[in-house]
Amino acid sequence: MFVLTVDQRRSRSREDLVESAMAALNRDPRRPLRLAFDRTAGDEMQGVTDSAAIASGIALELASGGQWSVGIGIGGIREPLPANTRAGAGEAFERARAAVTAAKAAPGNIAVSGASPLAGQAEAVLQLVSSVARKRSKLSAEAGLLVDEGLTQREVADRLGISQQAVSSRLHSGLWHECQRAAEVATSLLEGADT
Repeated sequence: MFVLTVDQRRSRSREDLVESAMAALNRDPRRPLRLAFDRTAGDEMQGVTDSAAIASGIALELASGGQWSVGIGIGGIREPLPANTRAGAGEAFERARAAVTAAKAAPGNIAVSGASPLAGQAEAVLQLVSSVARKRSKLSAEAGLLVDEGLTQREVADRLGISQQAVSSRLHSGLWHECQRAAEVATSLLEGADT
């Protein structure tokens, strides 16, 4: 099981983003959660999933934006599951707490804690992908997000009013395809760490 503890960075100098982020994550039908994200402290939220792909996808989406530190805890949780995440307990919750603390100073603001050495390997890959994503230009990110939505490069070009070659160039400069493959590796490592 994967517990994500997410802490808003520099929350004292910014507006509170927790409610809007929780609402978006909890309503996303592509990412079913075992326990919905719940506010656990002033600027922190926590959610539970049994999917490595969902855990890595949420972690990368949040950390890549630069506004969140994300800790992923891997391990068991006390059954039966409680009605809300705040009432959860178990190894994965404890590890997520340690991970989010480490994420605050980590490259890419992602940390993973699990009993398997694969957790550390997953963390390294996730940190790398998050760090690369933060350095993308706005134009590169815009093209990549449209490709992620399922549009072809031709459709992205039409949508953005640019040439297909320009779309390809933006994806290339942002290392979009390489980061997607690396994220798949991170997901596999997380799966392995959870067995």
